Amino acid sequence: MIAKLLVANRGEIARRVLRAARGMGIATVAVFSDPDHDALFVAEADEAVPLGGVAPAESYLRVDAVLEAAERTGADAVHPGYGFLAESPELAAGCRKRGITFVGPPPEVLAVLGDKVEAKRVMAAAGVPVLPGAEVTGLDGDELAAAAERVGLPVMVKATFGGGGIGMRVVREPAELQAAVDAARRQAGAAFGDDAVLLERFLPAPRHVEVQVLADAHGRVVHLFERECSVQRRHQKLVEEAPSWAVDADLRRRLGDAAVAAAEAVGYVGAGTVEFLLEPGGSGGPRGGPPEDRGGGFFFLEANARIQVEHPVTEAVTGLDLVRLQLLVAAGEPLPDEVVRATLHGHAVEARLYAEDPRRGFLPQAGTLHRFRVSEPPGVRVDAGVGDGSVVGVHYDPLLAKVIAHAPSRAEAAGLLAAVLAGARLHGVTTNRDLLVGVLRHPAFLAGDVDTAFLERHPPAELAAGQRDPEAGRLHAAAAALAAQAARRAAATVQQTVPSGWRNNPSQLQRVDFESEDGVLAVGYRFGRAGGLEALEVDGEPLPGARLWTCGPDLVDLEAGGVRRRFEVHRVGDVHYLDGPLGHAELRERPRFPEPAAAAATKGSLASPLPGIVRRVAVRPGELVAAGALLVVVEAMKLEHRIAAPTAGRVREVLVGEGQEVDAGAPVAVLEEADDG
Repeated sequence: MIAKLLVANRGEIARRVLRAARGMGIATVAVFSDPDHDALFVAEADEAVPLGGVAPAESYLRVDAVLEAAERTGADAVHPGYGFLAESPELAAGCRKRGITFVGPPPEVLAVLGDKVEAKRVMAAAGVPVLPGAEVTGLDGDELAAAAERVGLPVMVKATFGGGGIGMRVVREPAELQAAVDAARRQAGAAFGDDAVLLERFLPAPRHVEVQVLADAHGRVVHLFERECSVQRRHQKLVEEAPSWAVDADLRRRLGDAAVAAAEAVGYVGAGTVEFLLEPGGSGGPRGGPPEDRGGGFFFLEANARIQVEHPVTEAVTGLDLVRLQLLVAAGEPLPDEVVRATLHGHAVEARLYAEDPRRGFLPQAGTLHRFRVSEPPGVRVDAGVGDGSVVGVHYDPLLAKVIAHAPSRAEAAGLLAAVLAGARLHGVTTNRDLLVGVLRHPAFLAGDVDTAFLERHPPAELAAGQRDPEAGRLHAAAAALAAQAARRAAATVQQTVPSGWRNNPSQLQRVDFESEDGVLAVGYRFGRAGGLEALEVDGEPLPGARLWTCGPDLVDLEAGGVRRRFEVHRVGDVHYLDGPLGHAELRERPRFPEPAAAAATKGSLASPLPGIVRRVAVRPGELVAAGALLVVVEAMKLEHRIAAPTAGRVREVLVGEGQEVDAGAPVAVLEEADDG
């Protein structure tokens, strides 16, 4: 058995592996970058070794540093998690050379499956259906165009090594090809240390279905059924479930056979996933028709030689611990009988909770999580990498947590998951929570009408907005104002029992203004001599039948319109976070006596919409640019954001340099009207 395990990863997957190791009595070691020095996973490990550095290339992607940490601590095994070095032949080979167990397949297998071009060749030889594709690293101009023509437009540009949707771009027109390949190479190089890319035939709206496989070192390979991963944004999964609604017993058998054949073709060992695309119409009817129409054709997409982000849904429906099984197989044990005899029980749905804003093109968000509370009633599991006070930075993936619900039926699992997410306390960083709830409650999703174009048919902004009650803003603002006055009374050093705002001759209402995502909300209220609420209005309109049952700095029990509701209030500085039966809100209290406004920003200045690192400056001072011309590329959390010229003009100043960190709102360039003369 393994005695001491080093986890070469971070965040929620590091915590997940540490938890499994503790349950097996295995000592643990964490490695961490400079920004992660006080992260939860570091505190939970028995020992921790600093890697130094900030960006992945300076820390978690350093094979030499990980191996040195293992030797320094006496770890006899390394678990790479997912991402970073999870599919690195160099790490696996380095472990072998030093007599350290690598929890994953041999380096030779990683080399084959990590090269998507070679993997497709091997799969085709094994009889697994594949999509047309071509390796195009180093090609440009006519050669690149010819390769795309052979594959057939539209094409998907993909990183040859790595995954997670990084570097993926759809190209529908020849004129878009070169820029897409160049951008994909930049992202792939930064994320994986290798900028190789390939082209693959793009299917507009397939289902994305993957099969979990397990193989031991004794030649036994089994599959643990399929997962549906079709609800995606930017080619990265948002909602996953097991089993797939679109897969019947016959298709499940054929998918499983193909996945086992793929694993056997490369001599796979450990836990892995074989991903397939199911054609619309031919495999499940149009976007998943009725069961009798579910059908046939599927294509190999890629094989992931590691544990997957979405592995908990398979664990939920099979009752197996996949990380524990990884560790047993790595120690040389044969697959246990319960794996060979595994059956499906109920339905599981997982939602990925990200620090991002779906209403602004899924821009990654950074900041401090002042409160992170997600309940875990029976049937719910939360795998989180963060907690109260965690700092979400710009250097890594913005995944905060995975929330998984398991129930006897798909509808029950989706409903339970939506309710838990809607009731979560998430304060300090914008998340995709409302979008996830909108997806899980949408009639099309509940009917199984899903594919990879789901969010194109159902815009994220509309899904998120649909979770907000139209009356919620007024009631949230009223509750925030009442809680704030209760906090002031509680903090008063004299006459705490005097009603808030009390005057001998009361006339005017006490007033407070809040800024919200929907604009400014002005609240007015007045308490009587006996301390009771006499008046309450928002934007000049009284709240009908307003009655205050209880009121404190953290809880307001307010009746309005004949309905009584309890609002939890959490204040950080001038920001009020509210949670209750009408959802959640973030309100910023305006000062009663605002300071004079600062000088206006320089006319024509363009700001970064998010915090990140400047990866490219595409213009020089004095250069004439057309409307839409690329000026600066800012990277945050493995994603590139292009800042373009809103109008034609001349670049007066460039205010940033490549490699520089910028905050949200920081000016990056100044554009002025071109001199016609």
